[in-house]
Amino acid sequence: MDAPPFSGQSVNAYADGPPRQVPGFADLHRMTTMLLAERTPSNGRVLVLGAGGGLELKAFAEARPGWSFDGIDPSADMLRLAEQTVRPHAARVRLHQGYIDSAPTGPFDAATSLLTFHFIPRDERLATLKQIHRRLKPGAPFVVAHISFPQGEPERSLWIARHVAFGSPDVTDPARLENSRHAIATRLSILAPQEEEALLAEAGFSNVSLFYAGFSFRGWLAYAN
Repeated sequence: MDAPPFSGQSVNAYADGPPRQVPGFADLHRMTTMLLAERTPSNGRVLVLGAGGGLELKAFAEARPGWSFDGIDPSADMLRLAEQTVRPHAARVRLHQGYIDSAPTGPFDAATSLLTFHFIPRDERLATLKQIHRRLKPGAPFVVAHISFPQGEPERSLWIARHVAFGSPDVTDPARLENSRHAIATRLSILAPQEEEALLAEAGFSNVSLFYAGFSFRGWLAYAN
């Protein structure tokens, strides 16, 4: 897998990015917490893949004071930021540097991966989902949300342009916008919603359902068999 997408100077701007780029960012955290809580006990243990920055960890910990968390992220810089973000809840949060194979074996009561999977190459998606699945208790909920839109043309190019325009409303320089569109098109691994759902099923998850659709982002709830 390539180097972590967030390191060095990009870490400094991270906290401002998701609320601007992701429609309903705070509500995505709230919905995720609610969906996990349907089956996660009050003292549940939750696996968080892509936990660098700590924004979702903070939201989950504030909403559910009995839950404990294992957060995984490949970026040391982002994990340092997460440590600061979740400092009031540090006793309930363990952070691990690496990818999913660096995560504890569990078994966990629930798992999440928010705004992460579009950084995972297509040929590593299924293996990552299987690794998450094998760490979950039977029936445990899994919430995943990230960029997903149709991949046929001209829809793909149109959605890339829309994504960039939404996330950079103050940018009018055509060259900057084109650079952003090119970066999205070449650096991210974006799949069509139907393929996302098929991979979840192939990895062993059942009752896959869409719960969130915000412009270029989609979110699913599924359960470990």
